[in-house]
Amino acid sequence: MSAVSKEYKRVTVKSLVEMKAHKEKIAMLTAYDFTMAKIVDRSGIDIILVGDSASNVMAGHETTLPITLDQMIYHASSVIRAIDRALVVVDLPFGSYQGNSKGALNAAIRIMKESGGHAVKLEGGSEIKDSISRILSAGIPVMAHLGLTPQSIYKFGTYTVRAKEKEEAEKLKKDALLLQDLGCFALVLEKVPAKLAKEVASTLSIPVIGIGAGSGVDGQVLVTHDMLGMTHEFHPRFLRRYLDLYTEMSQAFEQYIDDVKSGDFPNEKEQY
Repeated sequence: MSAVSKEYKRVTVKSLVEMKAHKEKIAMLTAYDFTMAKIVDRSGIDIILVGDSASNVMAGHETTLPITLDQMIYHASSVIRAIDRALVVVDLPFGSYQGNSKGALNAAIRIMKESGGHAVKLEGGSEIKDSISRILSAGIPVMAHLGLTPQSIYKFGTYTVRAKEKEEAEKLKKDALLLQDLGCFALVLEKVPAKLAKEVASTLSIPVIGIGAGSGVDGQVLVTHDMLGMTHEFHPRFLRRYLDLYTEMSQAFEQYIDDVKSGDFPNEKEQY
């Protein structure tokens, strides 16, 4: 267990700001269910993201767009029941906050009240500032998200690296400052050049969490199923696989099938 884990019995928004000030890197992973969340939390993770990536990982959709607010509340509720230490951030799903600040506030309130989540995350910059302001006015912490924003995939048309060109990079930097000024407690940067991400992180006083954004930021986030090697078809450059669970689980299932069909399972010690 790290020194950070011992110091923070419960991670809060304030904890993350302190960690950035002390140059302690912030570790963040996803979870969508009780069992996985319990393991991740006990490991000493700082932030658990109940991501709309559940649309891909848990439901098999091609994009994050189909997942509903009710489904996000279900996943977040399952995660919250497992948590003792981590800060739990819940994605607001597509359609719940874009262009409708009142709807955004209602959605955020539902997540906080019905799931027990600790904060919400929204994708976008200046175009959603009204929604962010309204949510913050209710005392709900907001994590921001810039760069590749998967909910806008049909606008971009691709999952390629964002903000490589000067104009888009300048907009990202302006949006990052705006989001900090609005009161967001942290910012996720996804698939942007490492040099740009480092510049943003050094400019902001709030923590910047990267995914495919290099090492010059304040922390990192990965999808847990990806880093465990369960989603083996996914091979982005930024992903480090810590296990190959796809292979290991497949072998275990095959062995179980063989044992059942051969009559080896259950043996005399495995029955009453």
